[in-house]
Amino acid sequence: MVDGNASGPFLRTIEWDMMDKRKFFPLSMLSSFSVRCALFPLTVIKTQLQVQFRNDVYKGMIDAGIKIYRAEGMPGLYRGFWISSVQIVSGVFYISTYEGVRHVLGQYGANQRVKSLVAGGCASLVGQTIIVPFDVISQHAMVLGMGAHGGAVNPLGINFDKSSSRLRITHDIAREILRRDGVRGFYRGYTASLMAYVPNSAMWWAFYHLYQDELLKIVPPWVSHLFVQCVAGSFGGFTTTIITNPLDIVRARLQVQRLDSMSVAFRELWHEEHFHMFFKGLTARLVQSAAFSFSIILGYETIKRVSVNEQYRHMIKW
Repeated sequence: MVDGNASGPFLRTIEWDMMDKRKFFPLSMLSSFSVRCALFPLTVIKTQLQVQFRNDVYKGMIDAGIKIYRAEGMPGLYRGFWISSVQIVSGVFYISTYEGVRHVLGQYGANQRVKSLVAGGCASLVGQTIIVPFDVISQHAMVLGMGAHGGAVNPLGINFDKSSSRLRITHDIAREILRRDGVRGFYRGYTASLMAYVPNSAMWWAFYHLYQDELLKIVPPWVSHLFVQCVAGSFGGFTTTIITNPLDIVRARLQVQRLDSMSVAFRELWHEEHFHMFFKGLTARLVQSAAFSFSIILGYETIKRVSVNEQYRHMIKW
């Protein structure tokens, strides 16, 4: 899509066929790893808040962060990071699917929001299929530390020792899941993950382009286009997080507490929390989502600008 201003036309959206993929893929993986490394403590805090019974361990996001840090230091805030970082690989498939589906739909005349909605859902379907087994292991690793400060979340009965290496903990978790449930155990909560993340991804990309379009109508021409995109990404993250929060809690509980089905997880969550289930861990998710969305868009749109083919460079607005 091309827009114009006083200084001439500029590309509002850099499409897939406008980029040099040899630059895009390695830079995209580096950006994804950097963002996940910086924001992973928020994921740990969010997960532990979601699986606790009411507020029996933590009173909120800040309290959780302080208690985890006091009990285990920085390693406690990065528990499960290395196995979770496999998401970088799934991220390549995710973004390739997203851009590829957008490109195909564009050839059939679909508008920006339809392309983003459908492509975002397809990308998440591919990404979740790859990442769920690693996510299951990672989430078990994240909550093991809760036993050090009042909780008792260790459904696999892993012998937890703070001195154990991350590799040993990961190996023990994977071995116990395989022993108890076979390969299917690594896809526990897969349906819930799809129900939580496919619409989340679809709506996030659709809201991202919606907010970007609306913001560009009201901001002065001198405002950075990249900044507008980052703000639009954060707004999209806020919106989808509020809508999908209960499903994300159910997904986390299915994977960690080894419940039998989504209906069981919903009933148990309702029995414990009632209407508070819609807000459980929401603050941490909102902060995580806003920071993650802003950072991802900053990296993603910057890399697209750096990777754009020479014939389009004169149409790039930073």
